[in-house]
Amino acid sequence: MRVKDTQKEQLIRKKTMELVVKHGFDGLSMHKLAKAANVSVNTIYLNFKNREDLLVEVYAGVVARMEAQMLKNFHEDLDFAEGLRIQWKNRLEYYIKHPTEIHFIEQLRYSPLFEKAMGRQGQEFARIQRKFCANAIEKKQLKPLTEEVYWAIAYAPLYQLLKFNQQKRSMSGMKFTLTAEKVKEALSQVLIALTP
Repeated sequence: MRVKDTQKEQLIRKKTMELVVKHGFDGLSMHKLAKAANVSVNTIYLNFKNREDLLVEVYAGVVARMEAQMLKNFHEDLDFAEGLRIQWKNRLEYYIKHPTEIHFIEQLRYSPLFEKAMGRQGQEFARIQRKFCANAIEKKQLKPLTEEVYWAIAYAPLYQLLKFNQQKRSMSGMKFTLTAEKVKEALSQVLIALTP
């Protein structure tokens, strides 16, 4: 029995994301992937059971790395404004450094595999985020909101700015570059909306 080669596995994961981002899920076959990664189809099956397993595992790996980045210098006992600032900083850094990974998880989010992939996400990240919010509400630093409304207000502005930055255009079609000043301006408005 052959032993897994972790470098080849990482290359397979990377090429999977690249193919999905460039060609969509229909553009990903095991043969195309083997050619792109310069490995045999058998090497792919040594690491992954099938195409669905491959996609779910790649997604789980990206989410694990992303969650680790988001928790950098963050803990549930931080004051709300500081914790949210750290979350924005961590998310911003990850999204800018890993655009292919972000495109990949966005595409998977709107596929039938998303439910299965969500089941692979770690619960620790969600637990820490919930505790952070509960602590902030208790300290009267955060308005009590439903979880979905909180997430929409807290993070949608950042993600929209990142989309404009990626497209290099604003909604009106004007040239756009994300700057520290624009991030600071948006975060200050989010804090106004969320704090009592």
